[in-house]
Amino acid sequence: MENLNKDFTLVGSKGSDSTEKIAKPALSFFQDAWRRFKKNKVALVAMWIIAITLAFSVISAFVVPQSKANYFNPNKSQVYGNLPPKLSGDLPFWNGEFKAPGSTERTDVYKSQGVPEKDKYVFGTDKYGRSLAKRTIVGLRISLIIALAAALIDLVIGVTYGIISGWMGGKVDMVMQRIIEIIQSVPNLVVVTMLALLLGQGISSIIIAIGLFAWTGMARQVRNMVLSYKERDFVLASKTLGQSTWKIAVKHLLPNVSGVIVVQIMFDIPSMIMYEAVLSAINLGVKPPTSSLGTLINDGIASLQFYPFQLIIPAVVLSVLSLTFIFFGDGLRDAFDPRASED
Repeated sequence: MENLNKDFTLVGSKGSDSTEKIAKPALSFFQDAWRRFKKNKVALVAMWIIAITLAFSVISAFVVPQSKANYFNPNKSQVYGNLPPKLSGDLPFWNGEFKAPGSTERTDVYKSQGVPEKDKYVFGTDKYGRSLAKRTIVGLRISLIIALAAALIDLVIGVTYGIISGWMGGKVDMVMQRIIEIIQSVPNLVVVTMLALLLGQGISSIIIAIGLFAWTGMARQVRNMVLSYKERDFVLASKTLGQSTWKIAVKHLLPNVSGVIVVQIMFDIPSMIMYEAVLSAINLGVKPPTSSLGTLINDGIASLQFYPFQLIIPAVVLSVLSLTFIFFGDGLRDAFDPRASED
């Protein structure tokens, strides 16, 4: 009987305070997304490559202006034209040696063409003697400007169109979605090519041509998210409190669909870079002698049989740039999706 009167002791418990203690600190949505994003090493490396590329493009505008990349001396084209890459005489493939068309042995092109020893071109030169390194830097900058500006148009039109379509619903949504289906039924390349022909060559015309018809995917994504969120309790509570549609869209809908918007933009940018490259490849891109990655590839195709390095270098830069945006977007998609969490 004495044992029954003793107090029971809970094993493994230090009191009610310890049982109510939260094991993990409270994280906001973006803090939790960043925690998941850091676990994706490929996406993290892609993010740093994109950041370095953007910073390099901005800084290079002061160091390598477009005029320097376009300049060449017509009297010395035979001396500086079609030089292979050279960084050091001891590095293979970067020692200035090249098997000239019709030759069976590799020769030092710099020496045979009488190029001064102090002159070295890391990526070689084109047929006019212009530095491919400078033209690639300018081409990278031009391609990024076109892609980012077109992405801004995509962002403004696509997000606005998607929010209006999803929020209004009913017949308005049906008509707006049929318009998107009509636009999407026409191949994008055909539409962009027609607009480029109509507006003419130039950076601004390409931006308008790409941006005006690249927003449909963004609009559909935002519209689907708005249809889901507009029936949530926090939106219904805002309606009950008398908040305007504009305030609800800005304060509640946009923050909740921001993850989808960022991911979609990251996937749209490489597509826009490719569009610019294709337009330049069919002579509908930027006006020569201005260089973009597309115009460099187009010039390299003409001399592929004899000077393959003139095509390989801009093609590799274009491929790496597109892949980094794709990997970065893929990492953001997993990070913004709470179901991707391993916890």
